[in-house]
Amino acid sequence: MPDWVKEALESRKLMDAYNARPPYQRNDYLSWITRAKRPDTQVKRMEQMLDELEKGDVYMKMNWKPKR
Repeated sequence: MPDWVKEALESRKLMDAYNARPPYQRNDYLSWITRAKRPDTQVKRMEQMLDELEKGDVYMKMNWKPKR
C-alpha cells in the first residue's frame, strides 16, 4: 500500500473499515487507485474509496452487504 493511501486512511480513521473488507476488495481498491497514470485521477479514486468505506455499504459504486 502506498504511504499516501495509508496516511489518508489513517487520517480519516478508516483503516479498520478498510481491513474489515474482504481481501479481493482491498486488492481491487489499491490496484485501481495505483493504475491511474495521472496523480489527480489517483486522488479522485482514493477519495471514492474513502467515501465508500465511510458509508460501509458501497463497493465500487455498487451496493454491498458485509457478511456478519
